[in-house]
Amino acid sequence: MQAHQIRSILFPLHRYLGLVVGLILIVVGVTGSLLVFSHELQDRLIVEKFGAIAPQATLVSIDQVSNAAQTFAQQLSGSMVEGILFPQHPGQPYQVRLWQSDQLIQLFIHPYSGKVLGTLSAQDNWMNWTFRLHYQLLSGTTGLIIVGISGFFMTILGITGIALWPGWRRLAAGFKIKWNAHPKRLNFDLHKVVGIIAAVFLVLTGFTGFCWNFYAQSTAVIKAITFTPAEPVWQSKVLPNQKTLPLSELVGRSNQALPGAATTFIALPRTPDGVVRIGKRQTHEPSAYGQSNVILDAYSGQVLRVNDSRQAALGDRILNSFGPLHFGTFGGLWTRWLYVLVGLSPIALFWTGVKMWQHRKRSPAMATLPTDRPSP
Repeated sequence: MQAHQIRSILFPLHRYLGLVVGLILIVVGVTGSLLVFSHELQDRLIVEKFGAIAPQATLVSIDQVSNAAQTFAQQLSGSMVEGILFPQHPGQPYQVRLWQSDQLIQLFIHPYSGKVLGTLSAQDNWMNWTFRLHYQLLSGTTGLIIVGISGFFMTILGITGIALWPGWRRLAAGFKIKWNAHPKRLNFDLHKVVGIIAAVFLVLTGFTGFCWNFYAQSTAVIKAITFTPAEPVWQSKVLPNQKTLPLSELVGRSNQALPGAATTFIALPRTPDGVVRIGKRQTHEPSAYGQSNVILDAYSGQVLRVNDSRQAALGDRILNSFGPLHFGTFGGLWTRWLYVLVGLSPIALFWTGVKMWQHRKRSPAMATLPTDRPSP
């Protein structure tokens, strides 16, 4: 198949995919730009609601935090403590994740006194609202599927946009914007320049978002094609008349299993035979809560598995890369700011794409254009 034949297929595919999912990608992109700095924005929200925390020398024990959380949960009918997030800096509280029926409640505990500061529900926290708008359009499972499919379409849009970019024939033409040209030409120039700058990152965010929204299916496929064994379903051995071990002891054992790594979260069992998963962050890991973890028997403290990102299988390394690639943390602060701009790029791409489509619709004779002429 010759180049012009391939382009004749890619042009309409690129055009109509963009027109169909453009508005959805604008919503997902703008909310994604906010979520790039979600941790900092969450810190700001906590300070506004509960006041600033003065750093001190020593954190309260995790057992004191756990006891305070369990006591609070007992006052809420049908609630369960799902996990505890550790402070990531001296001015941050412990965050306990509680579920009451299907509602998430964030409970904040002072890191130096153990005092309960208060809660944020999904209705109180605009960051949670933004997150749900970003990945499911506030529409539950249906929205999850729509956004997932839109992420796949965005991946195709990015790939076809790269293939159609006129700079492959002449590099200077690919980045040139004729500001004084006819609006038809100006729209084309803006579209091609914004598109080629953002395209690779749109492909990365679109593909990772698609995989996350279809997590079970994509994980199975990735592990299958990389010959990565699936992780077993771990269980604790329930001992009669024995309570689960204190979290401080389990954390201590996780530190021995993965020395030098910072503890970032504890995922608690939901059933009597469930396991405790303790999240770890090593110095080379770009994700805020790390990419390593230790799984322990809740009763005996036996280490069932150590997931060390340095020794992860290929499929697990691919899955571990999704967070940094999706949120732009792989290069530090500058790539995060770059991702803020990338998240806004669908606005410009959709607007210029619609304008080019309108120009073409008014001029049927322009159905086939040279590669250096405006086209949708």
